[in-house]
Amino acid sequence: MEVLNYTEFRQNLAKSLDKVNDDAEIVIVSRSKGKNVVVMDLDEYNAMIETLHIIKSEANRKRLQEAINEMNSGVHHAHNLIED
Repeated sequence: MEVLNYTEFRQNLAKSLDKVNDDAEIVIVSRSKGKNVVVMDLDEYNAMIETLHIIKSEANRKRLQEAINEMNSGVHHAHNLIED
């Protein structure tokens, strides 16, 4: 995670945005006369939102934990892929 003040971020905007996209870096932009902001890659953001949605319900959390436990214990089932 990188913290830049507004001026540094503005002066190096392209470089900072490339770092966010290419390295999945999260950049915090600190502002002296406003609230700080977070800049992150859209794919990372979407993955975070999806994870929050999945774990929002108790049933989903329970099923996910069961699947993780099965995988970790070596209990799994192989399936052939359906081909068109």
